[in-house]
Amino acid sequence: MNKNTNAGLLILRIAIGGLMLLHGIAKLSGIEFIEGMLVSKGLPSLLAYGVYITEIVAPLLIIVGFRTRLAALVFISGTLFAMLLVHSADILTLTSSGGWGVELLGLYTFGALTLFFTGGGKLALSSANKWD
Repeated sequence: MNKNTNAGLLILRIAIGGLMLLHGIAKLSGIEFIEGMLVSKGLPSLLAYGVYITEIVAPLLIIVGFRTRLAALVFISGTLFAMLLVHSADILTLTSSGGWGVELLGLYTFGALTLFFTGGGKLALSSANKWD
């Protein structure tokens, strides 16, 4: 069977970017709850607007394959921020069914980390820049 790494990277880009994009779209109705969490942790509420970059802009760039490595780095920063801010108590836990407490965020993070190291592949909008 022939390997088709570029098709695999396209599927990974669509899956990681598309699924996170849905989270970002849901936040278009408001991010007051994120602002509240930030303020309660002593952080400026302005940081809440970063969710639009990490959950909408970066996923769109990943999906189309433009500056995939850079977008993946931004995406990873968002997943790690969410993991530490919202789900820190779950990082070292297992769910009742045996899964990691932050399994979904872990899949997003490691999928984006894969794209950071591989780039978007040849089936991307851009593949000539070092950040592609």
